[in-house]
Amino acid sequence: MSSAPAPPPGGPPPPGRRQRLRARWADRHALPRFGYWLLSRGAVVLTTCGALYVLNGFLIGWANAYNVLTGITSPEAVRPQWCAWPLSLTGWAAIPAIIGAVAGYVITEQIQAHHARELSDVLDELRRLAEQPGSPPPSGGGS
Repeated sequence: MSSAPAPPPGGPPPPGRRQRLRARWADRHALPRFGYWLLSRGAVVLTTCGALYVLNGFLIGWANAYNVLTGITSPEAVRPQWCAWPLSLTGWAAIPAIIGAVAGYVITEQIQAHHARELSDVLDELRRLAEQPGSPPPSGGGS
């Protein structure tokens, strides 16, 4: 009857690269909202925009691709047009949306980081102050 091999004397082996990457990917939900957005949805959008730019760079030239992306040149002025139109729409709609999303996340994180008190605590204190009938302060002028 054979027994199972004994574990190595130093304990279990360290996790491999694949297991470490898998664990880090599973931990992405613990990131702040901006980091999670950037890894999940932002990466897809940015990769698509980059792929369109690279494709157009090879097909219509890098300077023309930049000009079409930024709206300097119309996609109608370059050949082939089939790849310039999606790049133009990306530069017109997707890039400002990405910049707005990034700015919104960064501003929201900064505002939340500077909140000193919870809103419910402030409202409770205001209610307590409103319920206490205070006597008017004595007037300084005596007769």
